[in-house]
Amino acid sequence: MSAGTTGPVRVVGTGLLGASVGLALRALGVDVVLADPSRTALALARDVGAGRPAAPDDEEPALVVVAAPPDVTADVVAAELAAHPGAVVTDLASVKGYVLDELRASGADLTRYVGSHPMAGRERSGPSAAVPDLFLGRPWVLASTEVTRPDAVLAVRSLAVDLGAVPVTLDAGAHDEAVALVSHVPQVVASLAAARLAGADDVALGLAGQGLRDVTRIAASDPALWTSILAANAGAVRDVLVAVRSDLDGVIDALALAAAATGPETVAPGALATIAQAVADGNTGVARIPGKHGGAQRSYALVTVLVPDAPGELARLLTEVGEAGVNLEDLHLEHAAGRPVGMAQISVLPGSAAHLEAELTARGWRLVS
Repeated sequence: MSAGTTGPVRVVGTGLLGASVGLALRALGVDVVLADPSRTALALARDVGAGRPAAPDDEEPALVVVAAPPDVTADVVAAELAAHPGAVVTDLASVKGYVLDELRASGADLTRYVGSHPMAGRERSGPSAAVPDLFLGRPWVLASTEVTRPDAVLAVRSLAVDLGAVPVTLDAGAHDEAVALVSHVPQVVASLAAARLAGADDVALGLAGQGLRDVTRIAASDPALWTSILAANAGAVRDVLVAVRSDLDGVIDALALAAAATGPETVAPGALATIAQAVADGNTGVARIPGKHGGAQRSYALVTVLVPDAPGELARLLTEVGEAGVNLEDLHLEHAAGRPVGMAQISVLPGSAAHLEAELTARGWRLVS
């Protein structure tokens, strides 16, 4: 595959996103020059193959990608615009309005600047966590300004496409409101839920199932990075959290009425309906999350299989699902507490479930009803 992006591309900041950009571009044969204030991070990014450290005699870059925390992104972008007057400069910060306001105040040349944000990440951070396909199939927001040159927008759009992402155009304010809802508030809620576990009894934690793991997965994220993100998007995040708090207060009040009752029939009118409505509203919200390939969500049948915790067993299961002629729509793994097995929940089209169950049973797999 040939890249529309031409080098050299200068990547400033060699954490997860910056190093992943470098790895993906290097895989396409694009010359990538790396810069980072941390010499250790820079050396590690070089060693994983994300590019080469910048040198004084380097050719001027055609494109500069700034991958820095939001609180310093504007300063780095302004410095790169000044240092490389022929280059288009983009940043990957997850907050766009704060960065743009800072750049406007600095008097930077915004004709060559395109704010962008790939909606991709991992719980792990740093260049050692970087992967070249991090952006594959993920939305990549382009948030240009009213004075940005069309060729600058095209350069960043080409970068996103070359890395396998799907470009989405939004202005900075709309972007920040959107990510507050779909990314930043979920991080806060997951962190608050996980924090309740810090002092939990070991017996209670031993009862934890996949639901707890699903809710708290992103709570393992980097505190310093997320403090920077949340502070930069404080207004939009606060607005959503205020609405969440209002809903939570309603549930708390309803639960207080239920706790004070002597039986279901004596619960104050409306309390149970409030609880049920909160859960039902959650159902409605989940149904609106885009499904496979970004389309509308579909209903799938689940085939749950016990998988021995041994090398090659999961691979064997997936191979035999394919040999049965069934397309795997989704896969979810849950580990059985205290047993050397896991449960693989295989999502398939409803019409394929019975056939797959029969095929797997015939091949010796144990199914869970």
